[in-house]
Amino acid sequence: MVDVCLGKKYKLESSENFDEFMKALGVGFLTRIAGAAVTPIVDLKKENEYYILSSISTFKHFILKFKPGVQFDEETPDGRQVKATISIVGNTLHEVQIDANGLETIIDRTFTPDEVKMVMNVDDVSATRLYKVTTE
Repeated sequence: MVDVCLGKKYKLESSENFDEFMKALGVGFLTRIAGAAVTPIVDLKKENEYYILSSISTFKHFILKFKPGVQFDEETPDGRQVKATISIVGNTLHEVQIDANGLETIIDRTFTPDEVKMVMNVDDVSATRLYKVTTE
């Protein structure tokens, strides 16, 4: 269960195909450059029935407060407005985002005590980001 990873901090260590993923979403050049240059720190907390997923970097502070399985309005780090639903499957946060044009993005964040593996898919483009536990 993902709860064993609550309160831990994970720092981005590697990123694969992230620029192509951002291009597929229609993210502009300058935002892609900035997004690729930062090393965010991610953590997950729980308040009653809600989870709070934070991604903090010098470029952007991104905080999601969600109740598993309940759709909510989300502004993505690149500024898009989407309808999102996050389900918890074992130690994975499975997020489905749908934008105003019907474009569907799937993000799976798999938590372990030592790392978070984030796999993002839109159309036929996939990207993977790996975060390692940190004391920062």
